[in-house]
Amino acid sequence: MPENNKSEIELRGAALGYAGKLVFESLDLSIRAGRLTALCGPNGCGKSTALRAMRAMLPAEAGDVLLKGRSVSEFPAKALAREIAMLTQNPSAPEEMTVAHLVSLGRYAHRNGFSADARADRAAVAEALDSTNLANLAERPIGTLSGGQLQRVWIAMVLAQAAPVILLDEPTNHLDIAHALEVLSLVRRLGAQEGKTVIVVLHDLNLAARFADDIVFFSGGRVAGSGEVDEVFRQELIEDVFGIEYIVRREEASERPYCIPLAACPARRDRLVQL
Repeated sequence: MPENNKSEIELRGAALGYAGKLVFESLDLSIRAGRLTALCGPNGCGKSTALRAMRAMLPAEAGDVLLKGRSVSEFPAKALAREIAMLTQNPSAPEEMTVAHLVSLGRYAHRNGFSADARADRAAVAEALDSTNLANLAERPIGTLSGGQLQRVWIAMVLAQAAPVILLDEPTNHLDIAHALEVLSLVRRLGAQEGKTVIVVLHDLNLAARFADDIVFFSGGRVAGSGEVDEVFRQELIEDVFGIEYIVRREEASERPYCIPLAACPARRDRLVQL
């Protein structure tokens, strides 16, 4: 993937939270265009909160969230949906719905009222099904699919939305390692081929290091580290963020980093609780 330093999404001094309790008091973050960025950190650190703010699903109480220099709050709903597609955690749909029908829902932002599918809609759905290797399952009810197949259907729906930015909140949740690798390989390939900006929340650090270009570590209501995987995926930083002793190594073939957890660090865990 070519080097790109242009920012697609920026959070500037963003105060984000729920029911009067702030998760971030002043979050500054820049997401580079055309790259796959992984958001990582311990439970409750704000990964999903930041993602929801990028999609204007969670308004900033202070500061701003910008898409290509324009506040996301200024976009009409359908206009923003044409720019940013998001797959939330644990999406659901009726089990009798067919694969093609579910994928076609991604075309909502491109339709006027309740008009029938236009030629462009049908072409986008067909392309999304082909890209995710689901064309042969188009008429299958989603209730008959495996976990990995169903997750590919949700990703196809997001692709049919034809937005230049894709947000994925834990897309490997509840998947075994084989299906997780399949889904992230697909996301990586499609992002690289189409030049999309992909932002994905991941719990598995080794999957993040394997597939992402950039990585962001959240901890204690702040960005603990952000940048290219090779620069940020460091033992000391990971130990500080997660409160666990780690060893960081590199694969011989790809030279990609990976980590091995060893044991909890009580001093670091105590510090994290206090933050």
